[in-house]
Amino acid sequence: MTERVFITGASSGIGAALARHYAARGAVLGLVARRRDALAALVTSLPGEHAIYIVDVADGPALQAAAADFVARIGLPDVVIANAGVSVGTLTEEADDLPAFERVMRTNVLGMVATFQPFAAPMRARGSGRLVGIASVAGIRGLPGAGAYSASKAAAIAYLESLRVELHGSGVRVVTIAPGYIETPMTAVNRYPMPFMLPVDEAARRFVRAIDAGTTYTVIPWQMGVVARLLRLLPNAVFDRIFARAGRKPRGLDL
Repeated sequence: MTERVFITGASSGIGAALARHYAARGAVLGLVARRRDALAALVTSLPGEHAIYIVDVADGPALQAAAADFVARIGLPDVVIANAGVSVGTLTEEADDLPAFERVMRTNVLGMVATFQPFAAPMRARGSGRLVGIASVAGIRGLPGAGAYSASKAAAIAYLESLRVELHGSGVRVVTIAPGYIETPMTAVNRYPMPFMLPVDEAARRFVRAIDAGTTYTVIPWQMGVVARLLRLLPNAVFDRIFARAGRKPRGLDL
């Protein structure tokens, strides 16, 4: 039976790499993104026929309509990947950054909920499926200059855990993937060292392996998983002293 996969944030970066990986193994895709030209270019490069939706995940009704169209035309997905996300440097003391805080939270948290909502009940009724949330190691501890992004990814991790427990025993697996640094346009703007950086296609390969296995939670690459566990153990005084000097993502980026 042909695999059906629905991916948000599919026009570039991790989303596009996941689309390439799944298309190469014969899946039929539903690809969601805001950028029409980039998404169209991606689809023309993929084998097979796929559905595309020019939708912002912060627009819940539009996302529901895209999900309904995919189910009607292609069928209920086997895998839904809530990958869409935005990142920008933010500072609480700057009033101009308040819209950025709101945008990041709406996209990275509420957009994930809106992505899964149309599929959760039908998957439960079928007794199978994968709901995959792309979080980040930035959600493990708050990073300076990244209050919005860190908060959104911490919220995503907690939300995915709640969803996993809600669906326990239903046959629907909830997979939380917390990437470290991946070579994407999102990390290209960073002007600080990014240890254990992974090429995006290699990252996608590892993501899909975790999805296939139904892994409940994983950090990729594994080295960042070790770092994440150590960060959890650091006393606040030590963490604050070390990370007060950490590099910061630029503010004012387009979202």
